[in-house]
Amino acid sequence: MQAIRFKKINSFNVVFLFVSSLLLLFIFAPILGIYIKTSTLDIFRASIDKEVHESIQLTLAISAISTLLFSILAIPFAYYLARHDFMFKSVLLGLINLPIVIPHTAAGIALLGFINRDTLVGKFGEMLGLNFIGTSAGIMIAMAFVSVPFLINAAYNGFKEVPERIENAAYTLGATKWQTFFKISLPLAWRSIVSGGVMMFARGISEFGAVVIIAYHPMTAPVLIYERFTSFGLKYSQPVAALFILISLIVLIMFLYTSRKNK
Repeated sequence: MQAIRFKKINSFNVVFLFVSSLLLLFIFAPILGIYIKTSTLDIFRASIDKEVHESIQLTLAISAISTLLFSILAIPFAYYLARHDFMFKSVLLGLINLPIVIPHTAAGIALLGFINRDTLVGKFGEMLGLNFIGTSAGIMIAMAFVSVPFLINAAYNGFKEVPERIENAAYTLGATKWQTFFKISLPLAWRSIVSGGVMMFARGISEFGAVVIIAYHPMTAPVLIYERFTSFGLKYSQPVAALFILISLIVLIMFLYTSRKNK
């Protein structure tokens, strides 16, 4: 038996295992390093720091609200894309992902030119009592802009996996489009939509580039980490970063859980 196992260890497997180990080291070493260099006491102090607590609370709340509000737009849009073919559909599907691939500072500049007080959107917001620059509303828009493609893509894939014959059977039995969507299509695609929502939420809480252009204050957690680093250095920014990484890990576990349940 030992001889058989020895034969399976060849140069191909050794090289690929070595390369894989290097990549895993590259991913995990910086994260592990921050906890090695940061004491538990420092992380605890960061967790009870009022400014840190408020920034994390603001980040989580705005990202959650952004995910819920834009779901109202993203889910119907994804369903329409999944059920209709039209000219340049593939181009549109590619353009949906544009906010993900462009530099996020550039995304912030583009948004700033779209929602500032001199634009139609900015003036309309002022009529409603909303100011998008330097406010929570602006942060929400910045987060949504860079993260909503994750929800659209997941919902689109979820609806594509729902057999149209099931919907057609419902129509023949007298169900309306609305009834079929809410009682059949949406429940069957729900797990994919939840996975996309978790990814949108996670991307939102991690956003820095677009947010810092639109609203430096009130400070979200990523902006606060940057501010602590530029003002006080690595020692004072590490505990906040370590705390926020823990929160991000919880979000990742949520995503993995929903993804596993989706299989």
